[in-house]
Amino acid sequence: MSTALVTGGSGFVGGRLIERLVADGVRVRALARSDRAAERVSALGAEPVRGDLSDVAGLRAAASGCELAFHSAARTTRHGSREVFWADNVDGTSNVVEACRAAGVRRLVHVGSEAALMAGSPLVDVDETTPVRPDSRSFYAATKAAADTVVRDANGPDLETVVLRPRFVWGAGDTTVLPELVAAVRSRRFAWLGGGRHLTDATHVDNAVEGLVLAADRGRPGEAYFVTDGEPVVFRDFIADLLATRGVAAPTTSVPVGLATAMTGAGEALWRGLRLAGAPPLDYMTLWLSSQQCTIDITKARQELGYVPVKSRVDGLREFGVVESR
Repeated sequence: MSTALVTGGSGFVGGRLIERLVADGVRVRALARSDRAAERVSALGAEPVRGDLSDVAGLRAAASGCELAFHSAARTTRHGSREVFWADNVDGTSNVVEACRAAGVRRLVHVGSEAALMAGSPLVDVDETTPVRPDSRSFYAATKAAADTVVRDANGPDLETVVLRPRFVWGAGDTTVLPELVAAVRSRRFAWLGGGRHLTDATHVDNAVEGLVLAADRGRPGEAYFVTDGEPVVFRDFIADLLATRGVAAPTTSVPVGLATAMTGAGEALWRGLRLAGAPPLDYMTLWLSSQQCTIDITKARQELGYVPVKSRVDGLREFGVVESR
């Protein structure tokens, strides 16, 4: 039986990945930085190993004896200082790479993101040849781009590395995106930007996990792969469907994109300059997600990994227990 290390195993993607690996007969170790995280990964069938991304020695001990490693841990909050994002998403990833190499791990699969390409312009049918943007005004996007490069550049004879980039991961069990959307609508803080009728790709969590497993088995070392649900959807329709699974009606209010852009720039400057607590009303990632097309060409994953989405959008919505027909 092979053994794999998973970081971020108490999170949405990492947790579903643990379940899949255990079901496939893989022995799983999961990095856990708290008692609560340890209890969560243990309940999923993994062996918890206490530690965090800043502890290279602890990471090396956790990776010892593992053939594979999956790095899912990342800072995904809407706001924070560049230093905090860099420490978690870039330095933390570098530490995982160093630990895996020192422990003799054969292959490291990194959970990347299309956010690595985001810098303020629409992404239209982009693929893996599109450059990543470490210069992005979004600290999350910039650090995901830098981490993506760290992993791909680390590939070598002593450690194979592959990056898997799902776009907008969703599904039952999500504890961040959908709950935040529901809270925003119920508190009347939600509005469509420019009508919200742009196209977007998304990736059900089971499709993301399928991509990760295939990347571990078939991915070319040093390469990156995009995965999605296979076809884009109108952003407004998709969000309305997600809200409907929680019994929440989508609002009709819309704000012009120009006004939203100005509000975002002013808010980000104010929060960053004064180091205010919490997040501004609008941040760059939310602005871009909510107002700009993002469609992905997944031909490379289909051809090289044999990737085929395993969960349709309709079936994914049914898993919530409620589906509102439109």
